[in-house]
Amino acid sequence: MKKFDVFGIGNALVDCVCLVSDSFLDENNIEKGLMTLIDDKKQKSIIEKIKNTNPFIQSGGSVTNSVYTLSQLGGSGYQSFLISDDEYGKLFLEDLNKSGINTGDKNYFLGDGMTGSCLVLTTPDAERTMNTCLGISSNYSVKNINFDDLKLSRYLYIEGYLVTSDIAVEAIIKSISFSKENDVKVSLTFSDLSMVKYFKDKFHNILNHKIDLLFCNKEEAQTFTGENDFERCCKKMLDFSRLVVITKGDKGSLIISNSGENIEIEPNNVTPLDTVGAGDTYAGAFLYGINNGLSLRKSGELASSLSSKVVTKLGPRLDKNVIDSIKQSMI
Repeated sequence: MKKFDVFGIGNALVDCVCLVSDSFLDENNIEKGLMTLIDDKKQKSIIEKIKNTNPFIQSGGSVTNSVYTLSQLGGSGYQSFLISDDEYGKLFLEDLNKSGINTGDKNYFLGDGMTGSCLVLTTPDAERTMNTCLGISSNYSVKNINFDDLKLSRYLYIEGYLVTSDIAVEAIIKSISFSKENDVKVSLTFSDLSMVKYFKDKFHNILNHKIDLLFCNKEEAQTFTGENDFERCCKKMLDFSRLVVITKGDKGSLIISNSGENIEIEPNNVTPLDTVGAGDTYAGAFLYGINNGLSLRKSGELASSLSSKVVTKLGPRLDKNVIDSIKQSMI
């Protein structure tokens, strides 16, 4: 008997979202549109420079945002992570508890160090640039995974950002092997184009195990496969996962599978303010749908509707009342 829809593993980060100019990025030597890992010294320096912009602060991390969306839709989500007993760590844990997200006990998620943080710098064209300081999250390892709870889950959901750490990759491989032995399906998100560009070999190492569900955007898929022809790219992606969901920005999304599904999900026309969290919201809603009786198409339509809504506001998450309203209008 399964207890959780999704068991997520990923970096525990506190998000700090603010609006900046393109010149601010240039002046601080920040590469626009990418996620860049930085040390705590540089992170503190940039935080000092943006403190007067009234940043929006809440718990975050790619998989955490997805599990949040799933949980607010009414699914049963579980998060595996590593934080410290500091101000940001306490904020992170309090947010998870308020959101109804399940966790292991503190033996699995608490350690010594600084809780990770992510500065989400959004320019007027709605492009988001992320400076991430992993802090203690860089020590995430297999000992932070409660395998008893993983066994009770329908899906393992893996955050692509974890591939920057060798000990986290080891944890991913072991959790995949365990899942395959215990009737737990495996899903993964590439998370960001920079991960695919610089850690392609790590993803190949993971995906050689062939998983059940892979989330990515079109550019990530083409970079990973080395195919500019989208049709050939899609065919290659199915060598690594039985089901692949490819988001295409304002062109909608595509759901393809080894069993022949080729489902185009039409876009929702909106004026974006902040694209951060769009992919996370899509994945969380899609995982909710396929675990709670919705068809692939209906799951994609729900995911598309929620993700298009989240880009119209600052921050990576929608309030529960907004999620409930969209859900009720579609299901």
